Amino acid sequence: MSERQEDGIEALSAGAVKTNTLLQIQSLLPSFTKSEQKVAQIVLTQTEGVIYSSVIDLAEKAEVGETTVLRFCRKIGFRGYQEFKLALAQELVNPVKNLHGEVGEDDSLGIIMQKVTATNRQAIEDTSALFDMEQLERCVEQLRTAGTIHFYGVGTSAVTAQDAKYTCLRIGLRVDAFTESHLQAMAAATLGPGDVAVGLSVSGSTKDTIDSLKVAKEAGATVICITHYRRSPITNVADITLLTAAQEGPLQGGSLAAKMAQLHVLDVICTALTMQNKEKALMYKERTAKAVLERKY
Repeated sequence: MSERQEDGIEALSAGAVKTNTLLQIQSLLPSFTKSEQKVAQIVLTQTEGVIYSSVIDLAEKAEVGETTVLRFCRKIGFRGYQEFKLALAQELVNPVKNLHGEVGEDDSLGIIMQKVTATNRQAIEDTSALFDMEQLERCVEQLRTAGTIHFYGVGTSAVTAQDAKYTCLRIGLRVDAFTESHLQAMAAATLGPGDVAVGLSVSGSTKDTIDSLKVAKEAGATVICITHYRRSPITNVADITLLTAAQEGPLQGGSLAAKMAQLHVLDVICTALTMQNKEKALMYKERTAKAVLERKY
């Protein structure tokens, strides 16, 4: 990783809310070096033990040097190891609880229901904890004044993109959603200054979506991304980044939690847009409701 990239991570992290340290670590995980990822995994899986460990102890557990631990602390926004441990201790007093046990083969139906419910609820709560109000305000303002809005997403994110289109359409925004790579690219090329392209990708590494956002940006449009990872390829393209939180386990239906996190972000945005243009939003909601009235029994 280059020195410039490291500086970028530190700048991002410095503005983060330090009471959500574990969430910040998860969000930055792919951007750490291999050695730093070893430290991160120890912190995420053995959090309680870390607050009683010295910097030497943590370095030995992660099988890295002490300087790696200190560099890791700085990258997530702390001046040193003691400040980092204090933040972890405060978080354990009022835990974020962002790590859930996976559903087990021996779990009863009731236990499965409780675990899945807890995971989905936590996805929304953790996403709220990651909100950057400055980025959110910029996003709402860009969408409010946009000439045309495009949502791009593939896979699970394609469903979210379509839902965003329907919601924005009902409040009078000029919006469309594209979930096929060729259509995304062609649509992006038609945008220009004053337009907005919103890319949805949990991983932040979906090539089709990122390529389409690049086309939109080259055409002069403002680019917004909604992703789980703070440092990922999609954030390098975006003018505005909004983060989601959803831990994906192979037996937990994690894709639903990830989609719920995306929908939560979009719901906050659309609600804000509605409140800023109440009369216009109400008029279009009435119009769109009447337009489909005869299609219901």
